[in-house]
Amino acid sequence: MSHDYKAQKAETFDSFEAFAKDAPKLATITYQFYPEDVDAKWDAVQKALEARGFRTHRDDEDELLDAEIGPLKISAETIWQHEQIATEIALKYDFTPDGWGLLEE
Repeated sequence: MSHDYKAQKAETFDSFEAFAKDAPKLATITYQFYPEDVDAKWDAVQKALEARGFRTHRDDEDELLDAEIGPLKISAETIWQHEQIATEIALKYDFTPDGWGLLEE
């Protein structure tokens, strides 16, 4: 089954629009992914994301992978641009996107 990038983008833009007036002008964006398989390729996905400029952190307790980038000037388009890149990488290693957040500088 293929990933629905159009729906993911729409959700990102809708989510951002809900708090755009309160959003920081500059922030680090954190994307979260969870493994679809118990034998997930954690090291490989982290290496691939880091090769594209993301900093990664594995949360074993919650079984989540955080991929951070920034600080960047924040807009829905900026969030989506990096979300799409991270998602494309994560999906290759059977990790599913699970949202994003902003860490204000």
